[in-house]
Amino acid sequence: MPADSPQEPLPEKDFDPDKLNLLLRVTLAADRKAVDPVVQEVMAVVREMKGVDGKEDAIELALQEALANAVIHGAKEDSTKTVECLVSSDEERGVLIVVRDPGTGFAPEAIASCTVGENVYSNHGRGIFLINQLMDKVEFRKNGTEIHMVKR
Repeated sequence: MPADSPQEPLPEKDFDPDKLNLLLRVTLAADRKAVDPVVQEVMAVVREMKGVDGKEDAIELALQEALANAVIHGAKEDSTKTVECLVSSDEERGVLIVVRDPGTGFAPEAIASCTVGENVYSNHGRGIFLINQLMDKVEFRKNGTEIHMVKR
């Protein structure tokens, strides 16, 4: 490769399943009242982890938003349905939080930015915006029914 040609950025490695340490798996009824106790349970585990010092507030708010979205939008607040939350760690890559809901999914790219034009006054779309701002990596999988959030 010529010296003056730009180098391709190295692809970011995903978590290695063999090195992933599952710390907590929790299911909750799709009820708004169930969100806060789960957030507190997850955060108790996260606070014990190495490498997250000073990042707890960002993780907590992102988790709160992801669980609320899963309960409200994914499970339609049907308490007969459940939402799942998994917390894993990898010493090299940080904490991975996965939230899954039983909904039909959505297209994240179709959510209008809450920082532009009339959307500033909208009461929708702020949760996903916050999650993206607070976490280091955010991916929506399985047609938007699963969110993977990483904090390094």
